Amino acid sequence: MSIKIYVGNLPFSSSEDELKGMFETYGEVDSAKIISDQFTGRSRGFGFIEMTNREEGLKAIQALDSKDYNGRSLKVNEARPRTESRGGGGGRDGGRSRW
Repeated sequence: MSIKIYVGNLPFSSSEDELKGMFETYGEVDSAKIISDQFTGRSRGFGFIEMTNREEGLKAIQALDSKDYNGRSLKVNEARPRTESRGGGGGRDGGRSRW
């Protein structure tokens, strides 16, 4: 069973290859993705790793969480499922009609 891992507080200069290499020490990496701003194209400072083996992924999380990487303390944990809500709801009234 595979595992998806969130990696936060990445240096903005990090590449997907560097991210993948960091996790390959612990097992087979299916994919590495650094999230970029859709308007500027710049890194948002976090990404995701998918690993083939869940146990290897859990070992990587344990080893890399809070580890210093290029002067930044990484935040590494199992990714939570993405929610469909994008924080909508409108203004102060939570999107409910005033009438």
